Amino acid sequence: MVVDQRTHSHLPDDEVDRIFRALADRTRRDIVRRTLVGEVTVSQLASGYDMSFAAVQKHVAVLEDAGLITKHPQGRERLVRGNPETIRRAQVLLDQFEALWRDRIARLDALLTEDTP
Repeated sequence: MVVDQRTHSHLPDDEVDRIFRALADRTRRDIVRRTLVGEVTVSQLASGYDMSFAAVQKHVAVLEDAGLITKHPQGRERLVRGNPETIRRAQVLLDQFEALWRDRIARLDALLTEDTP
């Protein structure tokens, strides 16, 4: 479990896995980018890729399961919208890894610059 230091909320490991597994695919990252700019229908999303509508629907389902997008009905269509809150939570996790890395580099730098008798 990863603790969000800014909000002290816990990110369960399975949620972290779902988020980063979803973001591991370039088509899904593109869908997230497109849906953070504005709402689009699944049909509009599908028209932008050289794959079947069903394949795009599967990508959308993976992103929805990870909480990276939300989908809601409007008439016969399903509108897809990016979820910036989940992106923020992923960024918090990456920030934690960066802080750890920077701390280790600082300690190494201190060791290398310290005078030895």
